Amino acid sequence: MADIVRDDDVIEIAGPPRFAFGERVIARSVVRNDGTYGGKDIGDVLVNRGDIGYVVSINTFLQQFYIYAVDFVDTGCRVGMRAKELCTLDNLPEEVLAQLGEKAGALADLGSGKSQEQGARP
Repeated sequence: MADIVRDDDVIEIAGPPRFAFGERVIARSVVRNDGTYGGKDIGDVLVNRGDIGYVVSINTFLQQFYIYAVDFVDTGCRVGMRAKELCTLDNLPEEVLAQLGEKAGALADLGSGKSQEQGARP
């Protein structure tokens, strides 16, 4: 166990967490079971890129990283993820929202359980 490889020289926990409890986030990459998720085989996909979830707890790992427990409601998986694997949907910078223009309004419905078709009905 002494050979744990730390893939970053940055100590994330020296600053505040990037995400808050209840914040809507989107997965930036596919996450597979490494053997720590019960009831699924090793290598099974737990989260797909683009899946939307909510931060339900924040912990630390190796006294270096924040680990965000994210509840992906559509799939029923609750997975621990690093900040680099997630992107916020609730607190995008103003310049990003400006670039999105009218499409920024559609972000409010993502992950809310409403399909975009339902929102378009009178």
